[in-house]
Amino acid sequence: MTHLAEAKTEFDYARSNFGLTPTGYLEQIGFLTPRVVVAHSIQVDQPDLEILRLRQVGIVHCPQSNMKLASGVSPVPVMLKKGMRVGLGTDGAASNNDLNLWEEIDTAAKLHKLVTGDPTVLTAEQALEMATIGGAKALHLEERIGSLEPGKLADLIVVRMDAPHQSPVYNLTSHLVYATKASDVIDVMVNGRWLMLNRRLLTLNERDVLTDVRRYQLQVRSGLGAVIKAPTGH
Repeated sequence: MTHLAEAKTEFDYARSNFGLTPTGYLEQIGFLTPRVVVAHSIQVDQPDLEILRLRQVGIVHCPQSNMKLASGVSPVPVMLKKGMRVGLGTDGAASNNDLNLWEEIDTAAKLHKLVTGDPTVLTAEQALEMATIGGAKALHLEERIGSLEPGKLADLIVVRMDAPHQSPVYNLTSHLVYATKASDVIDVMVNGRWLMLNRRLLTLNERDVLTDVRRYQLQVRSGLGAVIKAPTGH
């Protein structure tokens, strides 16, 4: 797992020092194989995309992080047309904060419409697929996870559909992508084991987790010292 071609500075560095794109350099040293999963892949050209496709590299699209850091927009619609293995991610808390995958689905579906000027370029179905079977394909685990089928692991969520913002429903897929929120998920099962029921965590003690978070927060603040100033909102 590695970040790849996220920022223009990375692209310029690779060009200046190796005469190659970041993707081209990893290809030259034999790094790219089906075992590799890369995040972002923004600064990529057509030869780069063809390398990633041929090597069956998993791509993780992180639209909100890319927007927050002004890194650019990954050519996801082109990747999907090429049949590449594209899933969705959030990136880290430092560059995305809320780590809300449901927001990534909504953002991915809208961002590419905006930058291409084409409202049909990335459909709600494609956005939802990237969050499910697309992620499984990026990990080369599509035979085990990513969809509800006989023989696959029992991974599922239950979504509440009776909240005011969930009404009315005309197209279920479109509704899940554009109207549903992460807070609408009430139950979570992974490999046949319930991890959350009625929004109650079954494998973690939420109070203990929050206590640990506050302790780590104090450690981070103490370690950074004067570096932390009044919040700016960025």
